[in-house]
Amino acid sequence: MISKQLFRLMSASALLAVSAFAGDIVDTAVSAGSFNTLVAAVKAAGLVETLKGPGPFTVFAPTDEAFAKLPAGTVENLLKPENKAQLVSILTYHVVSGKVMAADVVKLKSASTVQGQSVKVAVKGSNVMVGNANVVKTDIETSNGVIHVIDTVLLPKK
Repeated sequence: MISKQLFRLMSASALLAVSAFAGDIVDTAVSAGSFNTLVAAVKAAGLVETLKGPGPFTVFAPTDEAFAKLPAGTVENLLKPENKAQLVSILTYHVVSGKVMAADVVKLKSASTVQGQSVKVAVKGSNVMVGNANVVKTDIETSNGVIHVIDTVLLPKK
């Protein structure tokens, strides 16, 4: 049985290999294979064209494992057409305008999201936290920005 840590390392290696092709944020997420839920949500929210646009964007991308931590039925409920506004709010809370590399993220106390609210950034030893999420992989460069992988879905304040 593969340990979670080894799985994360393997996933991070796959992401590095994918990022070498320098597709846009959406194509990179699709190719990685560990962001299927995020990609489905981006499609349901109608944000594909935006995230394929010129940017640049910084995306704090929750993995499928991060979405699985949400209470049962949450993702399915958010993907319903009648909940599109809430889904857009959650997804855009994971996006910052500009290309903010890890070396710059660690200097921040907070970051203004495209959603309109700020998200707290904290460095605790060798760990970087964005909101209540651990950043598990950084600086996956794309043709229109950068992806930082997080282990928890960020939820904006209501």
